[in-house]
Amino acid sequence: MARNKPLARKLRLARAYKSNSPVPLWVTMKTNRRFTTHPRRRHWRRVSLKL
Repeated sequence: MARNKPLARKLRLARAYKSNSPVPLWVTMKTNRRFTTHPRRRHWRRVSLKL
């Protein structure tokens, strides 16, 4: 990737980075382990971002 990134692309990358976190444990406890995995979780090597 380019060293100098446009601000819009940098913001999109930051949003993708933040949204890749797992489900908080309190959510798992509150929903009686119904939601244990995040449906939009993404692996950096398998799935490419369409930015």
